[in-house]
Amino acid sequence: MKEIKVNISELKSEGGDVIKELADYIKEKTNAEVNTATDEITIKSETEDVSKPYLRVLLRKYLHKTELKEYFKVIGAKENKLIIKEMKSSEEK
Repeated sequence: MKEIKVNISELKSEGGDVIKELADYIKEKTNAEVNTATDEITIKSETEDVSKPYLRVLLRKYLHKTELKEYFKVIGAKENKLIIKEMKSSEEK
């Protein structure tokens, strides 16, 4: 059983619908078990099809599809973790 966690604490500011849609999108694309917790989405898969690089691509595609790619980016963290980070706007720098 392979398990990958995606930290969505910064994405929550966009609302619960975005998180639910993201979980459904991952489930639809990977056929894996997807659980949503307060600050993270956990993807559990029996097969090796669901890899961290593949998941990163899916997350980027989702952000692009929902027009959030201007505001968020996907970065790798520890071994089986990804983080959706809010980008700093040019006014904040």
